[in-house]
Amino acid sequence: QVQLVESGGGLVQAGESLRLSCAASGRTVSDYHMGWFRQAPGKEREFVAAISRHGSYTIDSVKDRFTIYRETAKNTLYLRMNTLKPEDTAVYYCAADDRNYGPLATGPSEYKYWGQGTQVTVSS
Repeated sequence: QVQLVESGGGLVQAGESLRLSCAASGRTVSDYHMGWFRQAPGKEREFVAAISRHGSYTIDSVKDRFTIYRETAKNTLYLRMNTLKPEDTAVYYCAADDRNYGPLATGPSEYKYWGQGTQVTVSS
């Protein structure tokens, strides 16, 4: 059984940084596609970044500030977020796909496993 547990969210001021973690069990983070999504109040869940054995992809609006990476030894996926802005405020979710081939998925329905989410709040 795959379980994903996010941590690292919190309340920060604009311009500060956070690192989100997603600890995985029942799944090796380096073997399958994994991603980060976020959902702001009243909005749909939005793709942020994904990573596979062959590379990663981050949406244009945050690619200069956010970095997705994983640490195999800790079986953990990370999202490093720098220069945070109020519009980054959302619940951030970690997701895992069953695939380890093909293009990275960017739609929520394409991911099978989800964490419970971690709140990120950026004050101006």
